[in-house]
Amino acid sequence: MLDIKWIRENPQDLDSALGKRGISPLSRDLLLLDKRRRATQTALQELQTRRNEISRLIGDKKRKGEDAEAEVQEVAQLKLRMSELEAEERDTGHSLDQLMAGIPNIPAEDVPVGDDEKANVEIRRWGTPRQFDFTPQQHFEIGEALGGLNFEQAGRLAGARFTVLHGAIARLHRALAQFMINLHTEQHGYLEVAPPYLVRDEALFGTGQLPKFGEDLFRTTDDRWLIPTAEVPLTNLVAGQMLDAGELPLRVTAWTPCFRSEAGAAGRDTRGMLRQHQFEKVELVSVTLPEDSGAEHERMTACAEEVLRLLELPYRTVVLSTGDMGFGARKTYDIEVWLPGQDTYREISSCSNCGDFQARRMKARFRSKEDKGTGFLHSLNGSGVAVGRALIAVMENYQEADGSITIPEVLRPLMGGLERITGRA
Repeated sequence: MLDIKWIRENPQDLDSALGKRGISPLSRDLLLLDKRRRATQTALQELQTRRNEISRLIGDKKRKGEDAEAEVQEVAQLKLRMSELEAEERDTGHSLDQLMAGIPNIPAEDVPVGDDEKANVEIRRWGTPRQFDFTPQQHFEIGEALGGLNFEQAGRLAGARFTVLHGAIARLHRALAQFMINLHTEQHGYLEVAPPYLVRDEALFGTGQLPKFGEDLFRTTDDRWLIPTAEVPLTNLVAGQMLDAGELPLRVTAWTPCFRSEAGAAGRDTRGMLRQHQFEKVELVSVTLPEDSGAEHERMTACAEEVLRLLELPYRTVVLSTGDMGFGARKTYDIEVWLPGQDTYREISSCSNCGDFQARRMKARFRSKEDKGTGFLHSLNGSGVAVGRALIAVMENYQEADGSITIPEVLRPLMGGLERITGRA
């Protein structure tokens, strides 16, 4: 959520920033509601002051045995008017809060301006795509032939956009997740957390999924929500908290399932595991001082990239344009892994600096060094990385002409020494 004080002082800057995201100007509507609410609050304060004065006068008159009927009538009128103004303040405040809650974050100055992914800018790439002496297959073709991916079973159990994994491929999926979580905790300094997979409305509001993106989520019958990413519970660990500056940065990671309705993905990636209702991801979350979030963003992205380097998977890193960036982000790097079966790069990680946007929604603050005051924390999140997409990338990049899959060396200890997958077992 943005700072209303900043909007009052910089309405044109707000409209300009929203324009970069393809959103019409909102400052006029915001400031009208804000002015109305503040005027109502001022009127309420004045009436309360008057009511206190009259109440004291009534007390004085009664002690002296004087008639206070006129003052009693005035207090009654004041109470009625105050009740009306309180209702008006609630309604105006609700309208303002709803409008504010739907405004995305302000893009950083160095984010490329554009309408969609076509305006994204590649900043680096690593690795050379393998040259095959046969036509490389896509992951679902490889997995089905080996008996390790079964989409028909998943369809009978749960419908479309689910997958059942078997045998060595199921183990490879688990090994990838274990490899990532071990890397981030043992070498990158992240604290492992095992969070709930169900959260309340407040948690999703804090990270920005609610109220605007409820259709992308799954809701339970008791009004909880399945997490779309571990970003939600991990970031909300600091919700409502006041941290000391000396505690920062706070770096946490979790390996969890994620659940998304994919409401806007009709017809996209309908075959295979690229776009699922249920998938697993190793999430990275950092909470920092404002002056450190830029450097932390670069560090987090490097930690995610290291996963692909150790797996020897070619990738490229792009900075997202204003039109392709997520709701809560002020700057985002996407890491795209090479998939030879598709002959293209596909997203496998997205690392975002949200600035103080989420902290304002969560009321998460820090106490500065030397106790010079308080401020809102900065939060960052990123995939380190999506486990299912890493499985896809390994299957496609390490496939062999006979249909087998060579296991990357870094994963072999987690696979019991297995060097190649040749079948379901």
